Amino acid sequence: MNKKALKNRKKMIYELICSKDYMPMRAKEIAVLLQIPKDKRKDLLKVLEDLTEEGKISITKRGKYHQAEPKERHGRSIRKDTRVIGTFIRHAKGFGFVELEDAGQEDIFIPESGTDNAFHLDQVEVQIEPKDEGKRKEGTITRVLGHGMSEIIGTFQKSENYGFVLPDNQKIQQDIFIAKEHCMNAQDGDKVVISMISYGNKNKSPEGCIKEVLGHMSQAGIDVLSIARGYGLPMEFPDKVLNQARGVSGALIEGDHQGRTDLRTWQCVTIDGEDAKDLDDAITLTKDGDTYKLGVHIADVANYVQEKSALDREAQKRGTSVYLVDRVIPMLPKELSNGICSLNQGEDRLALSCIMKLDSQGKMLEHQILETVIKVDRRMTYTAVKKMLEDKDAKLIEEYQEFYPMFQLMEELSLLLRKRRKRRGSIDFDFPESKIQLNDQGQPINIIAYEHNTATKIIEDFMLLANETVAKEYCDREIPFIYRTHEDPDMERMEGVLTFIRRSGIHAVKEGAVIRPKEIQKILNSIEGTPQEPLISRLLLRSMKQACYTTGCSGHFGLAAKHYCHFTSPIRRYPDLQIHRIIKDSIRGRMEQKKIEHYALILEDVAKQSSAMERRAEEVERETVKLKKAEYMKSHINEEMQGVVSGVTAWGLYVELPNTVEGLVHMNMMQDDYYIFDKEHYCLVGEKTKKVYELGQSVKVKVYHADIVTKTVDFVLVEGMDE
Repeated sequence: MNKKALKNRKKMIYELICSKDYMPMRAKEIAVLLQIPKDKRKDLLKVLEDLTEEGKISITKRGKYHQAEPKERHGRSIRKDTRVIGTFIRHAKGFGFVELEDAGQEDIFIPESGTDNAFHLDQVEVQIEPKDEGKRKEGTITRVLGHGMSEIIGTFQKSENYGFVLPDNQKIQQDIFIAKEHCMNAQDGDKVVISMISYGNKNKSPEGCIKEVLGHMSQAGIDVLSIARGYGLPMEFPDKVLNQARGVSGALIEGDHQGRTDLRTWQCVTIDGEDAKDLDDAITLTKDGDTYKLGVHIADVANYVQEKSALDREAQKRGTSVYLVDRVIPMLPKELSNGICSLNQGEDRLALSCIMKLDSQGKMLEHQILETVIKVDRRMTYTAVKKMLEDKDAKLIEEYQEFYPMFQLMEELSLLLRKRRKRRGSIDFDFPESKIQLNDQGQPINIIAYEHNTATKIIEDFMLLANETVAKEYCDREIPFIYRTHEDPDMERMEGVLTFIRRSGIHAVKEGAVIRPKEIQKILNSIEGTPQEPLISRLLLRSMKQACYTTGCSGHFGLAAKHYCHFTSPIRRYPDLQIHRIIKDSIRGRMEQKKIEHYALILEDVAKQSSAMERRAEEVERETVKLKKAEYMKSHINEEMQGVVSGVTAWGLYVELPNTVEGLVHMNMMQDDYYIFDKEHYCLVGEKTKKVYELGQSVKVKVYHADIVTKTVDFVLVEGMDE
């Protein structure tokens, strides 16, 4: 490349990176956007290197190029400013952390004395204090730049001429003053939504105005509703969105079939839970000689939710359906999710189908991704299929005799796929999840382990295979896409768990400084069926990073998969819906340069928003479960129960019961001795008795206290515990 060509290309690339629509991309993504063939990409790398050397652009730790900040463009020995800007995350105990915009940077610890009365989620300026080598960054908030919380949910306490709201969020430590004219006739004990008027200061309380009364705290469902509203979950759909949903036809018309492959004669079933209403995946399976032909058919939601429509904007805003202990907050209105988009029995439905042929070992031979029309013959439940395959229930086998051979084939293929995944090192965390049963008043009456069985594993295995197959095709074709990424674990966190595992007599090895998924699966195999299995499984899971959505295909650690995406649930996950649009454009020959540029520019935002909304959903689901577990244990005060030590800290022992409830034995309640936290061996040791409490140890506890406000359970140890 001559000097003139290099100069022109640098100018073109720099203008692209500086454009307002550009989102940071890797070199490969820029090449795809500009349709630069593989044999010419070394020229692109040269241009990017030169622009970086000149200080015009920068590269992040994730390998993405962006326009350099002004202060980065003049020389390389730039003094790092001791003042930074970030989001303040307050802890319930008063201190907090400031999260910086660059995910690769370490959070800054803020002691209680340095919070400057900042509110949780405020945008703040922080003065970083000098630190000793090896210690985490610490700082003092010097200025509040903006407030992140405009609405707060809490419990109203009424006085004669004014009131106060006690925030539900424990990270907001100040009560909010409500003047009489702003009380909106709220009664004592009502759960309310308030708008902030003033955030107060060291000498004055924050002040708010009640904008909505949710209901009295004793009413059924108000507790869960309050948590959902506290996380900003939208409880209702806007009228414009509902009108669009109601305007969609409830049945197919002849024109809908045009250009699609008709699979309505294929034997087809859905397999879901008894209470499922939004059925977005169906299965067909046949075997010819040694070749399996598996069809995974996914509801074609993109046919009804057009890009940039009110329905689409609302779905992207929500990101995902949220499944709480007593309700579902859907991503799409029920007119779509339970209607025309749901693969209901006996109804013609539009689908995107991944048709895969596999050999006798479960190895992929070929696949097709097609727009199809299907008709589900039977709506099956996990329970019924499990009873036929595991329990050999004669009555059910007779009732579904037409389908039973296909269910047997499903079990056969599922086992082959699972074996292949295990051989490559996929991790299978097969421990019970809790399911909370509520009565009509919303009160918890039982906590049971959610059952994983042959039927649930069949669907899981087939969905995983379809997701991998779709991801590989679009990664190989280098079309802009959204992938499901699970990064390698943080080895500093993982090392502590491995040390405990080795001390427990379990073999655990690493390859150099890292551990491979296959080694983690070997650990899980070695503890299968032992009392240690649930605990070690959870410890390993907690030591891993969270999966997220990305535009780069960097693989999935937990599945030991080079390619992975979410394709199979477009009714309840926005990335799946977005992927369907890309696939349909590709199938129909519309993936031209303009479309490629369009997707390359929007997908980074889609991935970021979807990941954030998924995190929010997980948090609110977890908080409602913790609430109901605390409420359940409140009715079991002073009962003795057997548990396992699930955590050891300087302030006490965490103990988990068989029903998955976890509670704390506070250090000051361990009255038989003075205990010291041994960091090296991760245990508590009695100063006089030398008694040791460590992870995995079986102990007997008594329920001492359960707090619905803080969602916590406290235990005390019982003498005569099992050693």
